[in-house]
Amino acid sequence: MDVVTVTGYRRARTRADLALAPGEVFLAGGTWLMSEPQPSTTGFVDLTTLDWPALEITHAGLRIGATCTIAELVAWAEGRAELAVPEGWAAASVIPDAANALLASFKIWNTATVGGNLCRTFAAASMVSLAVALDGTAEVWTPDGGTRTLAVADLPTGNGTNALAPGEIVRAIDLPADALRARTLLRKIALAELGRSGAVVTGRVDLDGSAVFAVTAATLRPAVFRFAGIPDAEALASAIGDAPDFYTDPLGAADWRRGVSIVLGERIRAELEAGVAGATP
Repeated sequence: MDVVTVTGYRRARTRADLALAPGEVFLAGGTWLMSEPQPSTTGFVDLTTLDWPALEITHAGLRIGATCTIAELVAWAEGRAELAVPEGWAAASVIPDAANALLASFKIWNTATVGGNLCRTFAAASMVSLAVALDGTAEVWTPDGGTRTLAVADLPTGNGTNALAPGEIVRAIDLPADALRARTLLRKIALAELGRSGAVVTGRVDLDGSAVFAVTAATLRPAVFRFAGIPDAEALASAIGDAPDFYTDPLGAADWRRGVSIVLGERIRAELEAGVAGATP
C-alpha cells in the first residue's frame, strides 16, 4: 500500500523527539500503517531508532520492549535466542501459541512489534491475549515526560480503540515472574482454518493454586475471571457466558463467540485440572 499522504519521516533518538507535530503518528513495525490508506497522516516518527532492548529478564519477570518483534519473542520462547528462558518459566510455552493466533505470515512476524499489536488493540490482537493471560502491564510514556502503568487488560476500550491519550506511547510490557511460572494454556478458534481468531481463551494455574481465565478476540475488551482454585465446569461456564461485550461481525456472531468460548474454557479447565491431579503425590 502506498501511503501517499505522508510527506515527512523522523527517526526518534531521544524522548524529546516523541513530541508529535500535527499529522504525525508513531511508527514501529508499520505492518498495519502500511496496509491501508491513512488519509489524516502526513508524517511518521520511527520508534525503532530509540534502540530499546527487545527482551530483558529482571527479578520481577520478563520486560518486553514495545519495539520487540513477534519473531524475536517467539525465538526467545523456543530457546533460539541468546537470552535463555529461566528455568521454571513454564508459561513461555504459550508464547508461540499466541503468535500463531495472529493471522499473519512469518514475514509479518519479523516486522510487526509486540507494542504495535497491543496499541492497535483490535479485538483479535494476539499479543493482547498473551499479556492478559499473564497479568501483563504496560509502561506508558506520557507527552509531558511522565510515566504511568496500565494493566494490559484495561488497555483496549473497544475493537481498535484503547485507553492511550493522544501522544502517549507504550514503552514496554512487563510480564510478572509469578505468572510466568504458572502452567498456562491458550486455545483459539476461527470460522476459517486460517482465518482471524473468533475467540481466544487462556487459562493458568498459579503456584498458590489460584486460577485465572481470560477471553479475548470474542469480546470487544478482555474478560478476565479469577478463582481461588480451579473452578468446576459450571462455575467457569457461567462466568464466561455472563461476560459482556461479545460482538458480531462478518467473522462470527456474538452467540457463536459466547458458545465456543465456553467450550474452549472447559477444555482448558479440564486439562489444567488433570495436570494438577497428575502432579499430586
